[in-house]
Amino acid sequence: MEKYNLTMVSEFYLMSFSEDPDLQPVLFGLFLSMYLLTVLGNLLIILAVSSDSHLHTPMYFFLCILSLADIGFTSSAVPKLIMDILTHRRVISYVGCLTQISFLIFFVCIEDMLLTVMAYDRFVAICHPLHYAAIMNPHCCHLLLLLSVFVSVVDSQLQYLTVLQVTCFKDVEIASFFCDPSKLLDLSCSDTLIKNIVTYITGILLGFFPMSGIIFSYYKIISTTLKIPSSGGRYKAFSTCSSHLLVVCLFYGTILGTYLGSNPSYSPRKGMVASLMYTVVTPMLNPFIYSLRNRDIHSTLKRLHLWKF
Repeated sequence: MEKYNLTMVSEFYLMSFSEDPDLQPVLFGLFLSMYLLTVLGNLLIILAVSSDSHLHTPMYFFLCILSLADIGFTSSAVPKLIMDILTHRRVISYVGCLTQISFLIFFVCIEDMLLTVMAYDRFVAICHPLHYAAIMNPHCCHLLLLLSVFVSVVDSQLQYLTVLQVTCFKDVEIASFFCDPSKLLDLSCSDTLIKNIVTYITGILLGFFPMSGIIFSYYKIISTTLKIPSSGGRYKAFSTCSSHLLVVCLFYGTILGTYLGSNPSYSPRKGMVASLMYTVVTPMLNPFIYSLRNRDIHSTLKRLHLWKF
């Protein structure tokens, strides 16, 4: 296979879901509908939290930021996908590819950090209810948000600089519908040592530490909840965590599917479907999970005449 020097590579080609002309209108309508539903659903969450003073609590503050991150994350990849289907082009410039990588990594990282912070918030609320207001004060919430943003910026720039160090490519066809940094680094014809180091660092930042925090928080939550004597009290405690726990399982489950899809034994098409799950489907489902399973948001949307069910 021919090697391309970086100075000669000004653009890459993204993989399409189907080359069948008859399927293009269907795919265009499907992805456009899912994108609009994602943006609208998350905007409704933000509107509900902003308009109701009863929802101005740490849990809903972080939920509002999570909705913004969902919009930013899906907007980093899906509009380009929709435009490619509409124009029948799969080309993305080298600069555009690096820009997309920076935004995608930033938003996926901040979602990961926010889910961990929200697990800590539920831990304090259930395990230390009398000290909740003192611990989760506005200063602490803003500090946790700044820490999440800082870690996300560092991680996105680390992966951006790693890709920037690639000096030649074996091919210009990326086996994904967006500029996935791991897929782009697979095209490198240089040593993969740096890629492996960055992968391990990213895995620790985005995988081990956040998941450890979430698992520990829910271990303490379950232990405390099981000590509640009344079944009604236990149900109320679990119900406050059910939406967050479902979103956590959806987020990590789809990302795990994407990593499995990158295994050589899996076809690129399967990897694309797995990527679609966490870039499109998960951000679309999150607002429905929180609105349908949350009485406060449900009632606020009803009061605003934005929800009829």
